[in-house]
Amino acid sequence: MRTITPNLWFDHDAAEAVEFYTSVFPDSRTTRTVRYPTEGLPDFQKDFAGKVLTIELELGGQPFMAINAGPEFRFNHSVSFIVNFDPSRDDDARAHLDELWAALSEGGEALMPLDEYPFSRRYGWVQDRYGLSWQLMLTDPEGAPRPFLTPSLMFAGVNTNRARDAVEFYASVFPDSQVGLLAPYPEQTGPAQAGSLMFGEVRLDGEWFAVMDSGVEQNVLFNEAVSFSVACRDQEEIDYYWGRLSHVPEAEQCGWCKDQFGLSWQIVPAAMDELMSRPGAYEAMMQMKKLVIAEF
Repeated sequence: MRTITPNLWFDHDAAEAVEFYTSVFPDSRTTRTVRYPTEGLPDFQKDFAGKVLTIELELGGQPFMAINAGPEFRFNHSVSFIVNFDPSRDDDARAHLDELWAALSEGGEALMPLDEYPFSRRYGWVQDRYGLSWQLMLTDPEGAPRPFLTPSLMFAGVNTNRARDAVEFYASVFPDSQVGLLAPYPEQTGPAQAGSLMFGEVRLDGEWFAVMDSGVEQNVLFNEAVSFSVACRDQEEIDYYWGRLSHVPEAEQCGWCKDQFGLSWQIVPAAMDELMSRPGAYEAMMQMKKLVIAEF
């Protein structure tokens, strides 16, 4: 069972965004759509009655959850997704990278132009029409194999120089964790101190994450627009992850929490679908902070 899934928060246009992403990424599909209840919604959600609530999808084989909600949270480039095009797996890797770049750039903005860089013969960082950020990279086929899609966490503002701490912390929280490449800055680079991470990676319960400390002054912080859900087998596992990851009491709501870096997590039962099918389940969930299976 896959434990960690990226969740993306959209302002009323999740279905439109999912249709776009599944049309431009290879090996992509929607797998399940859930709708808001038609009654029992709090006042701030009543306009969503009967409309799409979440859409489960796969992009390049990587599961995502799209959340259809309001304007409360906006994407920024503190969380992006690295898209690895590997010439050893795809003879047309460069052409496919360029095609995806063109699609994601339409109506979006290039944060780093598509070009050759010291770390890649073809790389670009783009913020798409919905504000979500992607790093497209032609990978070195001699390097260690990595997934097609990898979440990337940028530590900036008050989080600058904390990427290494985050790697160590997350590896201590999740089982079957492995610290991968850690590439430090050789000298002070903007706000990034010598020895902080220009690039790093860690595998958490089988899922790879990339991290970096920003070498540019920018106050770009994590928020709820991108969160990561952790599917738990039972209440004991929910209690464990909640105890390790929840660090901001005012952010606790409906199974959502924030860690000490401000990154958002959703600690949820693996059997959430069955729990939510019970009468009054949605109303019960809206009253909870940490989810308690016995209270559904």
